[in-house]
Amino acid sequence: MKLNKLIGILAVAGLAAPGIASATNGYFSHGYGMKAKGMAGASTAMAVDAMGGANNPASMVWVGDRFDLGADWFRPIRGASRTGTDGNANNFSQNSDSNDFIIPEIGYNKMLNNDMSLGVSVYGNGGMNTDYQGSTTSQANCTGAGSSLNNLNALCGSGRLGMNLEQLLIAPTWAYKISQNHSIGVAPLFAYQSFSAEGLSAFGGLSTDKTKLTNQGVDTSTGWGVRVGWQGKLADSVTMGAKYSSKMDMTKFDRYKGLFAEQGDFDIPETYGVGIAVKATPTLTVALDYDRINYGDVKSINNTGLTTCTNGTSACSMGASAGLGFGWDSIDVWKLGFEYKYSASMTMRAGWNHGDNPVRNKEQTFNIIAPGIVTDHMTLGMTYALSPASELTVSYMHAFEQEQSGATSPNFAVGGTEKIRMSQDSLGIAYGMKY
Repeated sequence: MKLNKLIGILAVAGLAAPGIASATNGYFSHGYGMKAKGMAGASTAMAVDAMGGANNPASMVWVGDRFDLGADWFRPIRGASRTGTDGNANNFSQNSDSNDFIIPEIGYNKMLNNDMSLGVSVYGNGGMNTDYQGSTTSQANCTGAGSSLNNLNALCGSGRLGMNLEQLLIAPTWAYKISQNHSIGVAPLFAYQSFSAEGLSAFGGLSTDKTKLTNQGVDTSTGWGVRVGWQGKLADSVTMGAKYSSKMDMTKFDRYKGLFAEQGDFDIPETYGVGIAVKATPTLTVALDYDRINYGDVKSINNTGLTTCTNGTSACSMGASAGLGFGWDSIDVWKLGFEYKYSASMTMRAGWNHGDNPVRNKEQTFNIIAPGIVTDHMTLGMTYALSPASELTVSYMHAFEQEQSGATSPNFAVGGTEKIRMSQDSLGIAYGMKY
């Protein structure tokens, strides 16, 4: 099959995939590719499948002619509560509905000669996906943000409360061996993202355009970026890698220009990282990655959140250039993975992923709809060779429950203390074929 035809098929398959929700390190996945996921995402210095476009494009020239197709069942449990409000009328405790998601992944690589490859990886990000029922409060006391209705949702708006962010990324790759032991790679990145929000009507008084704030259906945006990488074998038992992904300048969500800072802008942040893989024994490889995700460079994510904004200032408006954000900071992520060749046909994996909590202290009010706060993940994985040319890989991830609490936003006249919480599990399977 010609490469350009296959890239088109993979793109269509990705666009037709079910909704993506993959919050682990903020709203980025803990890893890309089932083998990497089994090792807590440690992949920068590894060359194991055709998902290098999502990890380190320089790895693709080492994996040979290959096709990978997988899907992850992802189950995030999100919840929020408010206690101690005036007269307890606005107390609530809820878990988000819509907890089960399927996350597809597709990779293809073709060697053009012994030193050069072309390929493509298709993968997803997401995680700002919540769905809370309405009518959680029982009196018209949510007046600080302009609401005067009874039976309101947790953020004092009418109807169901939630939002959904999905990002599909397509990464064609070119990789080249610059020497016997070193390679470089480039992956132009195309991103397609969709977003919807509902139940935020209480913030009409804060929005620069309340007609473009909430309940506007699904809006989409697109953008481009680039990922570059290096991978090198420094000794028989030591491989290192480095990668950099540019910030992706996305078109604006016009239907939600009264919600996001910079009139609906929601760029994908810059990331970079380094990794090392050490073959400790003939059967055991230990990999360690460090990644940086610069959420702090995207105003709609980083700007002051609802809990700490000051009424009457530009930082407490929605949609303005310096307007309200989610109060997220850039984070550091450490990924430690182990790969053990148990037999000629079976390889086992395990790992630990620790990332910072991006949500700044006391910014919990608006993050009721985006509680990307988990920090610690445990992973397991296994690959079984069906034949010399085909294999099945499975992976499991558990993100331990994390909680964050603080005072309710002063924009609401309800007082009290709010808490957001999240835990996650995922189970995935992938088929790999060498040809």
